[in-house]
Amino acid sequence: MIHRRFLLAGLAALSLATPVLAHSYKAGEIEIGHPWSRAAPVGVTGAGYLTLTNKGATADRLLSARADIARAVEIHTASLEGGVMRMRPVEAIEIAAGAEVALAPGGFHIMLIGLKQPLVQGNRVPLTLVFEKAGEVQVELAVEAAGARGGGHQHH
Repeated sequence: MIHRRFLLAGLAALSLATPVLAHSYKAGEIEIGHPWSRAAPVGVTGAGYLTLTNKGATADRLLSARADIARAVEIHTASLEGGVMRMRPVEAIEIAAGAEVALAPGGFHIMLIGLKQPLVQGNRVPLTLVFEKAGEVQVELAVEAAGARGGGHQHH
């Protein structure tokens, strides 16, 4: 009877952990954690966020991204200048050996310019990331609520 309870508890824990594991990706030595976006209507600019962890011994760079859902996709950074948040495109994002880089609101992010379809909460949107050494990998952005800060990842 006790063994059965442990087995059932273990299966329940695995069922909760599986969605989190299912929303992680790997390209070469780069681990991509919890890609997500916020809900947005057609025609506006959306954004993609994720975490890049370099498990390798040499640096790599995120060079570009692409998605059929947007007219254009660019890598940007945001910074506060004189009390005003400014966004600027960047050529690439360096991921040093052993380092983690977060693409998050208020910092690095992927701009989905001119959405051809809405980003609907609860859906997933394909996005291809292109790395200098690790190559290409397709991930899915989990679309969260319009005002999300990325905390909903445990549900994906």
